[in-house]
Amino acid sequence: MKALFLTILLSTSMQLLLSQEQADGVVSFTLPVRNSLMFNRYALNPTFSFVREQYKYASVYNKRELVQFNDAPLTYLASYSGRFAENIGAGIGLFQQNYGVLTTFGGLLNFAYNARLNRDNNLTFGLNLGAYSSGINTGNTTTNFTDPSLQNVPSNFLITVSPGINYGTTFFDFGVSLNNLFVYNLESSSMLEEDPNQGIQGHVMYTGYISSRGFFDDARFSGLFQSEFTKDETILSANALIYVPKGLWFQAGYNTRFGVSAGAGINITKEIAIEYSFEKTLGDLIDFGPSHEITLAYRFQSRRYFDYSRQDEVSGLISTKKKPKRYVAKTSKPKRTVITPTVEETPAKATPEDVAKQKAEADRVSKLAEEKKKQEEAEKLALLEKQKAEKAEQERIEEQKRIAREKINAQKREQELAEKREQERLAKLEAEKQAQELAAERERERLKKIEDERLAKLKEEQERERAEAEKLVEQEQVAKEKLEAEKQNQELITNPKDTFGKELLKLAKVVEENKEKQDDLLEKFNEAVEGKNDNLRNLKEENDLSEQGIVVRPKEFKSVTKENERLKSIKSDLDKILEERTERIKELEERYEDMTEADTIVNETVMLYYRKELEKLKTEQSDANDIRLKLENKLEAIEIGIEFEKRRRIKRAEYDNEEERYTQDRARLQTIKNTTEIGNKELNPEDFDFGLEQSTNIKILKNVNYTDSGYYMVLAVHTDTDKRDEFITKAMASGATNIDFFYDVNTSQYYIYQNKLESIGEANSTLKQRGTKAYNSKMTIIKIEN
Repeated sequence: MKALFLTILLSTSMQLLLSQEQADGVVSFTLPVRNSLMFNRYALNPTFSFVREQYKYASVYNKRELVQFNDAPLTYLASYSGRFAENIGAGIGLFQQNYGVLTTFGGLLNFAYNARLNRDNNLTFGLNLGAYSSGINTGNTTTNFTDPSLQNVPSNFLITVSPGINYGTTFFDFGVSLNNLFVYNLESSSMLEEDPNQGIQGHVMYTGYISSRGFFDDARFSGLFQSEFTKDETILSANALIYVPKGLWFQAGYNTRFGVSAGAGINITKEIAIEYSFEKTLGDLIDFGPSHEITLAYRFQSRRYFDYSRQDEVSGLISTKKKPKRYVAKTSKPKRTVITPTVEETPAKATPEDVAKQKAEADRVSKLAEEKKKQEEAEKLALLEKQKAEKAEQERIEEQKRIAREKINAQKREQELAEKREQERLAKLEAEKQAQELAAERERERLKKIEDERLAKLKEEQERERAEAEKLVEQEQVAKEKLEAEKQNQELITNPKDTFGKELLKLAKVVEENKEKQDDLLEKFNEAVEGKNDNLRNLKEENDLSEQGIVVRPKEFKSVTKENERLKSIKSDLDKILEERTERIKELEERYEDMTEADTIVNETVMLYYRKELEKLKTEQSDANDIRLKLENKLEAIEIGIEFEKRRRIKRAEYDNEEERYTQDRARLQTIKNTTEIGNKELNPEDFDFGLEQSTNIKILKNVNYTDSGYYMVLAVHTDTDKRDEFITKAMASGATNIDFFYDVNTSQYYIYQNKLESIGEANSTLKQRGTKAYNSKMTIIKIEN
């Protein structure tokens, strides 16, 4: 019944995700816990507090992202999670996230329930329920003066739900989770619309053990592949972890959005562990620097073994196992029992006289027994004294014998030692004699070896010199023959006797002459293109400096007409010589083929020469055509750049000063309002060009001329006046009434706005109630401080 209930709950959640309307609002819920497969796994998927888990953990987590970026994201997370029963996993966490001036604080509850299908298959359902507050941290806002409006910014309290499901086999797990299925804002009593972190996330995970000898014996390997599908993009990621029973683990990962990561962890004790991960961004975020995350965890040991997971061996650097105490058993003397003889009871009733007699008899017997006992103890004591005396005498005699033996042995050892010393002295003298003889023998052998090596080396050098002399003579002969053959072949090429050879030689000379002209024209063409490029650089430098208010000395005047005519003449001559040389090469190839197909006998060296010559000429001509094409393309790009810079100069000349710009802008706005009728034309956001992309945070502009201080509801930002006028015209046609714009000379941008307000509260209220008009879809708040 529980499994059926959870299945119905997940199906209902799927329908709710598909039926949500688009919304906008505040910060979406997300935790940057994505690189660890050891701790806080329930943040990856709600079922992971149960899946492949044996323990419960209490952990403290910190992550600093993009550390080279000021006010970079910072996350703190304290959590307690793990497996609490055979079919239940749960977790609870408190977190705080700082994004510059924005702070988010809240908690996360997790619950996972497992339905065991058979021995090796499990179906697990999970749910993450989060509640958090987000708002502006006025302590991180930097302004020139205290702004009461920023101190009264309202915070938002939101609730988010993320369900998930996992199907597990012996080694593999397959699952799906719905991240931020819905996010409800209690302050505005509405759902969060257009949530960038809302999406469907799927995963495949493998868990197995390495069977080998050595350090990695019985190590656990876990690999996780995830794919997250959101409205704007698809994110793929992969993580791998190796846990060594010695108390170490290593992990690495890759994420298409956040880059690569690597980390390691260690068990300080069986309960206490620490883990560190390093994340390196790639692509557009690489300049913001890497991220660092560290986790300190406490593992609660469990005496119970759960199914659906193997209990890993846990060890640490420091052993906390208590040594067992040694107990000494107490011994007690055995109690002596004195058996008192008794008189048999008479079947008849005893008289007082009989009792007295019996008592007297018992006393007598007891006294006899006591006397006998004392006598036996006295005899035993006398025997012990006698044995002690005999033992002492025996020990004395043995001691005397031992002393005598030791004296004799000492004398014997001293004699043996003297004999041994004499033998060692004689052996030493003999050894020294043998060593001297051996050294002399070795010296003779060494000298003989040196002499033999000298003679062998001398003989080897003589043999080598003789071989080198013979080889040199042979090489000179071969070189002479080769030179003679080459001379004869060269004579056949440079001074042919046959008609074909003469024609080929003549064509080859013409082609070579054309090459010199062609190279000269290519050099002139390149110089002309570089001259054009210099003009472009000078014009661009003049425009850039002029926009910065720097007056530069005009460059020396060059006649553009003469320069273009010269360039045209060079291109015409180059095209002619390229075409002419190509024809000559083609003609040379045809004569070569005719010569090959003819029945006349032709020297193979001549044919080989012209075949190689033709290949070289074709390669040279192809390179020349490529150079001509590259120069032509470069010239075209330069002409486009010159035309653009000329337009920049003309456009800059339209405004003599800031006052004239303001006057012209006001006149242009009035003309648009007079010529454009305000209507109700239905347009989509795609029909508008919103210009430069703006951040959702409040942007502050200072010292904006001809504009009052306050909060402006900006619709679009443009740098081009034509695009600015086009946006205003379309907005008025769609129903915008009090539309206006101002120009910021510091950024050279036009800000098109609809309302100007005095407080941030009014601005936030207007932003929430902006409606569904297409021109309002990217409305942002800009604050001007003059």
